[in-house]
Parts: sequence; C-alpha cells; structure tokens
Amino acid sequence: MALILLVEDNELNRDMLSRRLKRAGHEVLLAVDGQEAVTKALGDKPDIVLMDLSLPVFDGWEATRRIRAGGGEGLPIIALTAHAMVGERERALEAGCDDFDTKPVDLERLSAKIAALLARP
Repeated sequence: MALILLVEDNELNRDMLSRRLKRAGHEVLLAVDGQEAVTKALGDKPDIVLMDLSLPVFDGWEATRRIRAGGGEGLPIIALTAHAMVGERERALEAGCDDFDTKPVDLERLSAKIAALLARP
C-alpha cells in the first residue's frame, strides 16, 4: 500500500483516520501543524499527503505552497476540510492540492481518490 502523511491538528480526527488508514493497509505518518507537515513531506518522502486546511503555525494552503516550492512538486496532496464552503475547493487547487475532500471523511470515497492519485504516471 502507501506511506501516507496525515496532517491533522484535531487529535480525535487524527486518531480515527489514522487507524482506518492503517486497517486499510497503509503506513501512516502524522503531522499536527503546517510547519511539521512541510518538514515531514519533504524529509520523509511519503507517497501522498492528506492535508487538513485549518492548521496551527500556518494553514494547509500555505503548507501546500511551501511543499511545492521546496521540491515536492510531484507529491500528491489531497486537501481535507470540514469547511466545504463555496470556493474552498478552487482555493485548495490553486494552492497546489491535487484533489479535495470534505470531513467527516467517507473512507471509501477518500480511498478511491488516494488510489487514483497514486496510479497516475
């Protein structure tokens, strides 16, 4: 399966989603803020990043821009947010995310997005 960097500052969301991803066969790295997300994305070389957008230190949009600028151009990033307001998807894609999903996470839908991004050339 995949090495997934899960960036989530909410402990309950982080624990629940990481357990579900591990049960699906993935290895999971965790980050709790935007700075840690950038450090781990560029240093630990995950296969894909699940990026919460509302984060401390700096938000998921800024973390994504920094990952892209720091050498992570080809790293797939899926934005995750509970704030599915008009324009959020477009804003995430403009920041450099490859896809967008809403919370609470539907694991089947998210797994399909992960598989699609990992299968691209």
